[in-house]
Amino acid sequence: MISALLKSLREYKKTTIITPLLVVMEVVMECIIPFIIANLVNQIKAGCELSVIIKYGVVLIVMASLSLFFGAWAGSTCSTASCGFAKNLRHDMFYAIQKYSFENIDKFLTSSLVTRMTTDITNVQNAFMMVIRTAIRAPLMLIFAFTMAFIMGGKMATIFLIVLPILGIGLSIIIYKSIPLFKRVFKKYDNLNSSIQENIKAMRVVKSFVREDYEQEKFNYAAEDVCRDFTKAERILALNNPLMQFCIYTVMVFVLSFGSYTIITSRGIDLDVGQFSALLTYSFMMLMSLMMLSMVFVMITMAGESSKRIAEVLAEKSTLTNPENPVHEVADGSISFENVSFKYSKTAKRMALSDINLQIKSGETIGIIGGTGSSKSSLVQLISRLYDATEGVVKVGGIDVRDYDIESLRNQVAVVLQKNILFSGTIKENLRWGNKEATDEEMIHACKLACADEFISQFPQGYDTYIEQGGANVSGGQKQRLCIARALLKKPKILILDDSTSAVDTRTDANIRKAMREYIPETTKIIIAQRTASVEDADRIIVMDKGTINAIGTHSELLAKNEIYREIYTSQNKAGDQLED
Repeated sequence: MISALLKSLREYKKTTIITPLLVVMEVVMECIIPFIIANLVNQIKAGCELSVIIKYGVVLIVMASLSLFFGAWAGSTCSTASCGFAKNLRHDMFYAIQKYSFENIDKFLTSSLVTRMTTDITNVQNAFMMVIRTAIRAPLMLIFAFTMAFIMGGKMATIFLIVLPILGIGLSIIIYKSIPLFKRVFKKYDNLNSSIQENIKAMRVVKSFVREDYEQEKFNYAAEDVCRDFTKAERILALNNPLMQFCIYTVMVFVLSFGSYTIITSRGIDLDVGQFSALLTYSFMMLMSLMMLSMVFVMITMAGESSKRIAEVLAEKSTLTNPENPVHEVADGSISFENVSFKYSKTAKRMALSDINLQIKSGETIGIIGGTGSSKSSLVQLISRLYDATEGVVKVGGIDVRDYDIESLRNQVAVVLQKNILFSGTIKENLRWGNKEATDEEMIHACKLACADEFISQFPQGYDTYIEQGGANVSGGQKQRLCIARALLKKPKILILDDSTSAVDTRTDANIRKAMREYIPETTKIIIAQRTASVEDADRIIVMDKGTINAIGTHSELLAKNEIYREIYTSQNKAGDQLED
């Protein structure tokens, strides 16, 4: 796990290595200063001249300046390394997610991925900052101060040998008790973010059904659940402070009382004032080191679970990969399904698609119709290899889709999904997702074909109109037409419309289909629809039922011979027939 995360250091390795070295120099300077002060005290006690005091003073100023210099430099390199490390981690996680297949994405909640890229990385960043500076400084300070305390205080320093095991045992118990709570709390963070995300996304529905109170209660429950577990974990970690205080005061009481007693009884022979002042200083250094270690311990404990969650995202490998020698050219838009069956996960009990055999010629217009849950969308998702077939072979241009370079294949298959997505930016910027080199004339032409130009031209800023995130400031029908125009700009060999004209009227739907026939006659067009009017002029219509192909034929053939198609057609046209009667 640690090695996986450290791969994200890259250009910040140098600053990461320099920081501990600078910290070592800072600690050395700090630990020498009390020793020099002790000698100065003894010199003054012995009645030294002013020149000796000045000499010691100059040395102390130099040592303090060097300590400050190394400390400031270490702080700068530490900040650079930790912030850069966090930046690279976010970069690597985002790139890893971009490579995921839909199957991979299904394993993680969207809210969980957001939490991992924000809260978890912040925890790791803070812990990393502690590790390369404080976690180096505190133990070194402890060792140096401990060594110097033995040199200056002799047997009195044995008190530290008694206190440290007590501290170690206490910290071990705290770690053992708190880690399970942190594991639980981060999963609940995911649920909390999921609740927020769902509420904001469905805000119009919440308000239209006046369910604000219900959503508030749901959020409060999730927030209280997180608070409850975090409070338990923080209570356990809070024991760290009194444990440290106990060790600090135990040492201070012993050093002050026993040290004073030794000076008085031995008249400065066993322990003089200079040694005692140095011992006190080193005692404070050790105790401050212990306090810093406790802070490091708390941060690392919190970051431990975050590190595992980040490593999970980085370690997840896409279930869709390129072959060793992929094909980069798609010959044409012909499609072939040969004994294809598919299920969304290995553990699924039933197939979403079963025994699909289908041949589509390049340039054909194919309609797909069927009831809800008949796996219409599942069928077309195999064409652009959003998923791989569980059994059988899917071919495009006469070649198995698994033999293609994924990017090359998807560049020749344009999909307008059932859930149309627009990104924040201008209309032009959204259209250029289809073709980043598209000219203004090409965009206007594509929008005219998709019947989008008529409403775009009414906007005050036209094609420079800003689209809010998700297309919140345009209607459903406008969003669909913009997405169709975006797909047309791609000029693909295969165009898939997954119920993407459901929000437009029948006249506009017919105009769009007519424009596609004339503009891209050689492109294979697959139209998934709920209404028969959208597919009745297709070359062939596929009727899906429970994950299988129930029938294939023209509109008139299916109307005469297929019960499912006839039932759908009759139910949709019954009102019109009654009006004619």
